[in-house]
Amino acid sequence: MTRRTTPFDDFEELFERMSRQFDEMGRQFDRSGMMAQVRHEMAIDVTDHNGEIVVTVDLPGYEKDDISLSVANRTLTVEATRELDEERADGEYLRRERRHESARRTIRLPETVDEDGASASYHNGVLTVTLPKRDADPDDSRRIDID
Repeated sequence: MTRRTTPFDDFEELFERMSRQFDEMGRQFDRSGMMAQVRHEMAIDVTDHNGEIVVTVDLPGYEKDDISLSVANRTLTVEATRELDEERADGEYLRRERRHESARRTIRLPETVDEDGASASYHNGVLTVTLPKRDADPDDSRRIDID
């Protein structure tokens, strides 16, 4: 069954994409004009299964503890942050470089979901969030634990 959309859905998607692009541009440089931390875009699929919304997110290289999820007011937020240590031998000396990487996405959900029934799993760099559909919008947000 195809889902009917309103013209406002197209505008909402456009503004979400523009907001994400402006955030990415602003995070590339710190106040001195130098490159700041490395940010990665995450690929996301949102599917509508019978009675639930399933969000699949690619987060390769992150550990489960690096990922934070929250859902409120038909909005799912996925954040991932990690520190990388890299050692390289160049000639006669050892150089150690530290790097900070992070990724963040906020997804507007197509329907109201039951935050208390939400679940998430992370396996081989793929995060899967299952959100049961709900009729009414609750006022509070809930953090989702990853299995």
